[in-house]
Amino acid sequence: MHFGLSEEQKLIVDTTRAFVENELYPHEREVERTGVLRRELIDELKAKAIEAGLYAANMPADVGGAGLDTVSWLLYEKELGRANYALHWTCVARPSNILLAGTPEQREKYLFPCIRGEKWDCLAMTEPGAGSDLRGMKATAVQDGSDWVLNGTKHFISHADLADFAIVFMASGEEETSRGKRKKITAFFVDKGTKGFSVRDGYRNVSHRGYTNSILEFDDCRLPASQVLGEVHKGFDVANSWLGATRLQVGATCLGRAERALSHAIEYAAQRQQFGQQIGKFQGVSFKLADMATELKAADLMVFEAGWKYDQGTVTDQDMAMAKLKATEMLAFVADEAIQIHGGMGLMDDLPLERIWRDARVERIWEGTSEIQRHIISRALLRPFGA
Repeated sequence: MHFGLSEEQKLIVDTTRAFVENELYPHEREVERTGVLRRELIDELKAKAIEAGLYAANMPADVGGAGLDTVSWLLYEKELGRANYALHWTCVARPSNILLAGTPEQREKYLFPCIRGEKWDCLAMTEPGAGSDLRGMKATAVQDGSDWVLNGTKHFISHADLADFAIVFMASGEEETSRGKRKKITAFFVDKGTKGFSVRDGYRNVSHRGYTNSILEFDDCRLPASQVLGEVHKGFDVANSWLGATRLQVGATCLGRAERALSHAIEYAAQRQQFGQQIGKFQGVSFKLADMATELKAADLMVFEAGWKYDQGTVTDQDMAMAKLKATEMLAFVADEAIQIHGGMGLMDDLPLERIWRDARVERIWEGTSEIQRHIISRALLRPFGA
């Protein structure tokens, strides 16, 4: 593994960072204070992202994306992660790579318009009773002739209010396993406006201001077989193709936020005077900076090693779980210490630290909780012993 960046990768970093600083940072305070990301602003920034070649950069070149390798994509995500989450996710959107599993007809209808910025997707897995345990889904898809009829509720569905269609995962049957009955899952495309499908406001939360979540309801929502994504009863295969890479994406955005928090902490420690000297000269502060930088470096190496192995085809679930676990818990530590170094000013919204601190909390929950990551890691360690 080579630790240096290629000239192309340096350009990706420079271009993305400039876009974040010049186009996203100026709107952070508005979004953080109002909790609203205006549609006019979304359209304006989306157009600029498309012009800069940063929109849908996660997609392969043969479908109209930037064709970035995984390491380059994670560098891009790391830079975007510095900004308010709603701004960088909604306005510099990355269509779900699950869309790549579609048929040629589905790609024409859903994938390509998303890459061009003409449509938005949303992903619907989570239910009130099925978060970490997706096999606990109660929302169902029942075959009726050649059609499928969907019933049930999904919640915590990100930006569903903006989406033109949802990629929905439903329990579609059961199978016997050595551990008893297990639900089969099938994925579907559901267009906004389909009879029996509705979207309503979700929950307010302390993090990711401006980034909405919604509740999706299905009441005898009838779909033709052409709306099935992937194979019937093979929805977990479709989901797993997305979850691993998404965990690395979460890790990379955490790196960007942590770098921003650490940068503020270093600058403040060097400038702030107390008791006749810079506070950075006090061991209680300087050692905090050392620990923050060390934890950040460790997480950075784990995320990018996993990304490199992803490209080599040698990455494991354990690698990705470790990277996600380390990066998300590192961010919580760095954000908290950065606030501590700033004292009372760290909690004021004049600085991005309190926002980074709030946003850090959700990263240990979504895309697989820290407990789920530890379960994946420990299971891999014990597997050779039959445990």
